This record gives sequence, C-alpha cells and structure tokens, in this order.
Amino acid sequence: MEKGFALPACKKCGAGVLIPLSDYGRDGAPIEYKAWACTNPECGFNIRIDNGEISYGRTITSSNK
Repeated sequence: MEKGFALPACKKCGAGVLIPLSDYGRDGAPIEYKAWACTNPECGFNIRIDNGEISYGRTITSSNK
C-alpha cells in the first residue's frame, strides 16, 4: 500500500475506516486486499472475496488456524 494512501470511511457507521486485509491462497500465494474491515469494533462491517464471490456483513471471528 502506498504511503499517504487515504483509507475509505466506513459508510455503515461513519466512525471507523475500512482497512485492507490480506491472506494466502491454497498454494501459498499471497492474496492482497482479500477483505476490508471497519476499525470500529462496535460496527463490525466487513466485505470479502471468497472463490470469486463477494460477501459482506458476516460476523468477524478469530481463526482456528
């Protein structure tokens, strides 16, 4: 991510910003910006891509991995 890049405001709560999250694919290849999540813990808004499908609003939980 570029230095000085402005993070988008969360349109759901207006109090947080959306931060990008990355992951690794099945073969270990990095997947940048797989998900975005609101920094306001009371909001919980998130949007993600899984196998080409976009989903949003799922409850955020800790991974068991």
